[in-house]
Amino acid sequence: MARTIAALMRHGHYHQPEHTPSAHLPYPLTETGREQATSVAREVLEVAEEQGWAVDPVIETSHLLRAWETGRIIRERWVEMLARGFTVESFEDLSERSVGSAANLTEEQITAIVEADPRHELPPNWRLDSVLRLPFSGAESLMEAGERVLRHLDHRFRDLAEVATVDTVRLVVGHGGSIRHAAIHMGILRLEEVLGLSMRNCGVVYFERFPDGSWKHVLGEWKVRDRKPAESWAPRD
Repeated sequence: MARTIAALMRHGHYHQPEHTPSAHLPYPLTETGREQATSVAREVLEVAEEQGWAVDPVIETSHLLRAWETGRIIRERWVEMLARGFTVESFEDLSERSVGSAANLTEEQITAIVEADPRHELPPNWRLDSVLRLPFSGAESLMEAGERVLRHLDHRFRDLAEVATVDTVRLVVGHGGSIRHAAIHMGILRLEEVLGLSMRNCGVVYFERFPDGSWKHVLGEWKVRDRKPAESWAPRD
């Protein structure tokens, strides 16, 4: 049976307001982010060639603009480099952790709102808590976001395995937080490891999905955080 590999990529650098959780922010890539996407397009093709993997014509992205733009730029480069067609398909299930009705608020604003509500309180370093769900409509925890991403990947790569006749890699452009927490549900990372890890903009980790539904990390490195988790204001997506 042909192997199926997910190349899971964090989007490029984008216009993120200071001290604001990435979550579902609607902003586009910066010029740096566009350059990162252009550069990584060749890198992914080189890895596929070295490993003997065919590159699937579908590029999956989150529906958030920064991820879609990253995928679009890579698609354009691949069309130029390989002279064949690629398509970008966007999915809400690949998005970052939702903070619900607190979207686009700063960390300070979110903290103040919860502290003013007598029904709730936030633990210390709440931003770093993988299982905490903010008490807002539509919010989810990082673990819930990771579970959502994994459900999507399981469905899509099971379907890919049914039609793939050669070892195939498919690019999936998403968000660092939800990708890392999906890796916990895959059994690839442990919960206690996640706070010390991140993903570089346009960084890629390669996960193979097996016929029994299990996953394995086969290539690519996580970014090790430079500072202790308690000293970071929040996990970046």
